[in-house]
Amino acid sequence: MTEQAAPYIAHPRIMVLGVQPGTPPFRIVEIDGEVVGEAKGVIDVLEAAAAFGITVHDMDDPDVVRWVGGDKFTWRLH
Repeated sequence: MTEQAAPYIAHPRIMVLGVQPGTPPFRIVEIDGEVVGEAKGVIDVLEAAAAFGITVHDMDDPDVVRWVGGDKFTWRLH
């Protein structure tokens, strides 16, 4: 019997949820499973991370940040 390795699923400390309607639209940021605020851009995500002592070197690293419903360039509803 051949065993297949389970796919690797990252569990990053930072999760940026999908775009929410607003003026301007925003995304909810969670750190360690707790909602910590709203982000209207990448800088807001970096500031939230820094407030929790997290240094982000690569916003595309799934071990660091999980982007839900888009990526770091998704800040508007489609």
